[in-house]
Amino acid sequence: MELKPRRARFLTGLFLFFSSALLLAAQDLPAGEDGLPRVFREISLGMSLEDLKEILLRDGLFNFRGDRDVSLLPARDQSLVETTGLSFVKRAFFQLRDGRLFIMAYTLNDDLVDHYSVFTSLTEKYGRPDFLSPQQTVWERENTRLALERPLTVKYIDREVFNSIIGESRTVESREIRRRQEFLDAF
Repeated sequence: MELKPRRARFLTGLFLFFSSALLLAAQDLPAGEDGLPRVFREISLGMSLEDLKEILLRDGLFNFRGDRDVSLLPARDQSLVETTGLSFVKRAFFQLRDGRLFIMAYTLNDDLVDHYSVFTSLTEKYGRPDFLSPQQTVWERENTRLALERPLTVKYIDREVFNSIIGESRTVESREIRRRQEFLDAF
């Protein structure tokens, strides 16, 4: 089937236009310096509690009820925002330390989206995962960890803050082990 030259130029131009638009859109993906996203919709790792609450109130994907969805955690300067979602998101959890968001977790509605579709989408965007098991798939870079877990949950984690918390808990655990041994040695 031979196309008329005018129609062929039109189709070629249309193809180039859409290809360029897709390429530009891909360049504008909200990713951190290390290539993994640190933003979902308008919510980003590192944002303040007040900014998070404002966005959740505005965003129609969440059923955020204000301060009654915010809890203070017993750990040092940590708080948790837990809210239900509408449509694709069943529940969302946001953990903050020193007033800054360091974990975002979205439990998705598996009636509307399936694990394989999310896995495929993330793999196409961010490449092969760094870790893969039946329970979770993980993409990890210097500052960011993105995990797809079962049940169908997507987590964004600021690795610097998370690793700091892990280090502090190991210090406390080590101190407790030493105290226990000192107590036992006293007998």
